[in-house]
Amino acid sequence: MQAKERGRVYRTLFWSTFQLSACTFGGGFVIVPLMRRKFVEGLHWLEEQEMVDITAIAQSAPGPIAVNASILVGYRVAGAPGALVTVLGTVLPPLIIISLISLCYAAFRANPVVNLAMKGLLAGVAAVICDVVWTMGAAVLGGRRAMPAIVLLLAFLAVQVLEVNIMLVIALCGLAGAADTWLRGRRGAGEGRT
Repeated sequence: MQAKERGRVYRTLFWSTFQLSACTFGGGFVIVPLMRRKFVEGLHWLEEQEMVDITAIAQSAPGPIAVNASILVGYRVAGAPGALVTVLGTVLPPLIIISLISLCYAAFRANPVVNLAMKGLLAGVAAVICDVVWTMGAAVLGGRRAMPAIVLLLAFLAVQVLEVNIMLVIALCGLAGAADTWLRGRRGAGEGRT
């Protein structure tokens, strides 16, 4: 990639993540479908399955999911410099907004209009999270394999019914996914030899 093209990619990565982060309320689960829309549907820099994989890794890694996802998207698109650019674009808006709010937090928090606006934003956040579950869940569960649906159901039951530690569930889901991938690879290699 030439220097001019690389500069354009870095600018696009920075401004895309900056705008997404500046206009997103509700955390990482809200920014993920917006990243998907921008980088998969809009720019066509990622495939749908890559975004699903990025989301899974970002959610299981320690730290905020929005920052983790931006690191992975930036790295996938433009390597380590791309990851640095997207992290900067993702972290700057909340840092600026929180710094400004902290200057007048007491007056800001006591304002009833602000409190009502924040409650209204919660409804929007819930709708966006439902969109993530519906859209990305269809990508994971679509197809003829039962393994993702079984792991999803077992993980839900383990956390909600049996109250198993979430870190253990994440580790076991990762092992199940690795085992499934390994077995499919062996089957594919065996079929290739026949």
